[in-house]
Amino acid sequence: MSPVNYHHLYYFYVVAREGSIASAASVIHVTAQTISGQLATFESNIGYPLFDRVGKRLHLNSRGKRVYQHAEVIFEKGRELAKVLRDNDDVPASEFVIGVTDAIPKVLAFDFLDNVIRSSPDTRFIFREGSFDSLVSDIAINRVDLVLADHGLPPGSNVNATSLFLGESELSFFAAKRTPLDDTVPFPACLHNAPLLLPGSKSGIVQALKAWLDSHGIYPHIVAEFDDSALLKLFGREGFGVFCAPSSISAHVESQYGVACIGEAREVTERYFALCGRSMQNTPLLQRIVSQAKALLQ
Repeated sequence: MSPVNYHHLYYFYVVAREGSIASAASVIHVTAQTISGQLATFESNIGYPLFDRVGKRLHLNSRGKRVYQHAEVIFEKGRELAKVLRDNDDVPASEFVIGVTDAIPKVLAFDFLDNVIRSSPDTRFIFREGSFDSLVSDIAINRVDLVLADHGLPPGSNVNATSLFLGESELSFFAAKRTPLDDTVPFPACLHNAPLLLPGSKSGIVQALKAWLDSHGIYPHIVAEFDDSALLKLFGREGFGVFCAPSSISAHVESQYGVACIGEAREVTERYFALCGRSMQNTPLLQRIVSQAKALLQ
């Protein structure tokens, strides 16, 4: 295949971002026919379509999404370069991009990074939140330097990245005063038939948690499942059900959400990992983050 024509790539990028040829034409200030022709040439050159056409709307297909991810990085870097040239920055601040998966409690991520950020005044930290799969994809295209997650890369992964084990924490259970819970029954038996809020299916802890409940003959009423740990805690605060969180942040959960710890599942531990590109794992900044996280979890 011939080298990428960045003029065509830009037209594709704007169409994908705006969702239609007409909107892209308005942004670029050219005719819709010009956009359509450039897009057709681009798809012809690479040998496959990048969009599924639904009426007048264009939806990225799987290949289109992958091309768009790369294009977004390319044109973001172009904007950064334009700013450097415009501002005549002789020593631009270095950037370190950190992805935090939905399952990681935000206060735990803060504790991992607090001292490192305070001691790195010449580094601009950029935080991105998303699903495990999307953030791992960002590592693959060098859009993210580090991802904090509750599980490592799956065996046989073809992503050029590595998983660094940070440590683990036992699980504590919490309930608001208004949560319908029989407090005359000791923990964990009090969870039987009680309303329970669970982490989503993508969480690294959910299967172990369900197995622990089964082993105790406890069958709660599962009210809802949440990929976002912060949203789970908000519903727990309002009394929708009992919920669990790492014991390492138990004091914060109680004070922040006005709930009480009702017990601890010491047989169940949530594990934490730092994921990064193989070329990043020995950089001083990443090593400092890993060291701080390990010290806190120990």
